[in-house]
Amino acid sequence: MKLFANLTILGIPALLSLAVVPLSSEVSGPQPLARSLDCPAVECPLLKGAPQTTGMRSGFVRLKPGATVGWHTTGRNEEALVILRGQGEALIDGQQKHTFVAPAFAYIPPSTRHNVVNTGHELLEYVYVVAAAKQQ
Repeated sequence: MKLFANLTILGIPALLSLAVVPLSSEVSGPQPLARSLDCPAVECPLLKGAPQTTGMRSGFVRLKPGATVGWHTTGRNEEALVILRGQGEALIDGQQKHTFVAPAFAYIPPSTRHNVVNTGHELLEYVYVVAAAKQQ
């Protein structure tokens, strides 16, 4: 009932303007989505950048004990890691290792060479999100 009370406060012109808002299926560009993290591969893309997003990419990683993703760089992007399960280390070129245990979060700045290693005895599972960094 409260919903209808709020609608009457908006008035007829406001309700008519709501009627011309396009449905999500009519809008071009990135669209909302939900995806399962049930993936048999080591790395599974979740978001692939344009046209799915305006530039963000994301994926789900599953590393066996002792495994590594390998050294790579973020380039002009920044990266966030959301550790869902397990434990490991974020190795950053020129820095001490960053140890983590799930649940955890790690941030990798732009132009940073790094690696992720599973140091535990169970699977290490995490989601990474990569986006273009604001140039300073």
